[in-house]
Amino acid sequence: MLEDKYVGLALAITSTAAIGESCNLVEDTETAFGTDSWVISGTSFVITKKGLLEAIVVGEIANFAAYAFAPAILVTPLGALSVLIGAVLGAYFLKEELGTLGKLGCAICLIGSVIIVLHAPPDKEIETVDEILNYAIQPAFLLYCAAVAVFSSVMIYKVSPKYGKKNPLIYISICSTVGSVSVMSVKAFGIALKLTLAGNNQFSHPSTYAFAIVVVVCILTQMNYFNKALSQFSTSLVNPLYYVTFTTATLCASFILFQGFNTADAVNTISLLCGFLVIFTGVYLLNLSRGDPDGHRLLNGHIEDGVPTDGIASLQTRRSMQSRRSVDHHALSSGSGGFGGRGDREGLIHSYDEENGGFGLTDLTEDSGNEGDERRQSFQRSVNHQRPSKGYER
Repeated sequence: MLEDKYVGLALAITSTAAIGESCNLVEDTETAFGTDSWVISGTSFVITKKGLLEAIVVGEIANFAAYAFAPAILVTPLGALSVLIGAVLGAYFLKEELGTLGKLGCAICLIGSVIIVLHAPPDKEIETVDEILNYAIQPAFLLYCAAVAVFSSVMIYKVSPKYGKKNPLIYISICSTVGSVSVMSVKAFGIALKLTLAGNNQFSHPSTYAFAIVVVVCILTQMNYFNKALSQFSTSLVNPLYYVTFTTATLCASFILFQGFNTADAVNTISLLCGFLVIFTGVYLLNLSRGDPDGHRLLNGHIEDGVPTDGIASLQTRRSMQSRRSVDHHALSSGSGGFGGRGDREGLIHSYDEENGGFGLTDLTEDSGNEGDERRQSFQRSVNHQRPSKGYER
């Protein structure tokens, strides 16, 4: 009989394929086909919005079922395959340029996924949903849930109204931490359904309904703040950040809930963590390839300032901008050689301003009559006097 681990793996791959296809395969052609359909570029296929919705629902149901058969440490990181599948299908059907970075990102995602699949342990044997409830009421997991509740409440009511539109990690941290609890609840409810379908009715246990309520509340909160993050920031920034924070929080919650990863082999544990880091690198490259398929801007150093994600990144961004402004000011003041250049005159004007107690050109525009003429003549004599200075001698 096929192990539950591989059933969960097949469901996870099906989920990522459906989600990746539904989100990336179709091109919006409302102007040509009305508001209820899309067309796949380069083909004669037209996909209705109803069909697209069905694909999304199938993907989410498969993802939901995958947690009932396989551990979270296997299912959650494989969510990155939806980005890979979307990129490949987009390049094939929509003629989008995948580029060198995109191809490299796809290969790295596949390598990381293989590492995780090979080293992921099987799930613990669960006979009733009450067993998961016993895990959930242990002090360690209760403390984790309390920390998530306090953290998300503070972020929602205190931090996000002020800083939510400035830093993407505000919204992403909310949906990632709340999402980690939702995954554990989804797993519990999924196992209850699986046991019920196998003949062991779990809907006679109140814990089944408790997990269902937690699933609904957490998923609604997660979707709300993830959509807010996408509405304020670029997907190339949100996707990798959300992937790494959500996966990290989910793995931590799973580790605390089940008191480990169900493996005593240190090699497997380290390999799983390395596989996760490899997948994150691939996801980052895939998102980077959307705006720079071959990495030309990256190699030439023409990279736009990103949104800082923490205090150190914010400080580095400001220092980088200040250093560029300093270089630009030096280039402007040094001029391009010869007399009468724009940089030469601005240097002389600056020197004159300092010698005359801050008197500047703005003052000249405000003067009128004889007093203004005298000041202009005085200024011109000063400029003519300073031109043959040492710095301009041949």
